[in-house]
Amino acid sequence: MYFRGLKKTLGDVYISDPIDVDKDGNQLTLLDIVAEDDHIVEDIDLKMKSEQLYRYIGECLEERERVIIEHRYGLHGKKPLTQREVAEKLGISRSYVSRIEKKALELLRWRFDAGDSPIRPTVKRTP
Repeated sequence: MYFRGLKKTLGDVYISDPIDVDKDGNQLTLLDIVAEDDHIVEDIDLKMKSEQLYRYIGECLEERERVIIEHRYGLHGKKPLTQREVAEKLGISRSYVSRIEKKALELLRWRFDAGDSPIRPTVKRTP
């Protein structure tokens, strides 16, 4: 009777059972082979939001705002710079860079919140 009961489970494979060894001699389990990246959803969401951000930067910001945001945050493969470095590069004051950056970020934040809404925010632009 006991052996008949074992016959039913004889072909069972457990996910933690070793099935092979890797080149370093470590045992590989079925779990190692079929493991899934737990962060795939977060990675896809981040990629979509990054693409959306680049699109909004191109659509919403004026040239000077776009340049400041790109330099400050290292977009398009650039090295992130401090406000002082951006100011020196553009020949303007650090406080002016700060004001432009703040308004540009407010506009981008609004754009993310509004999605594709046609209503525009009331953000005053600096001359």
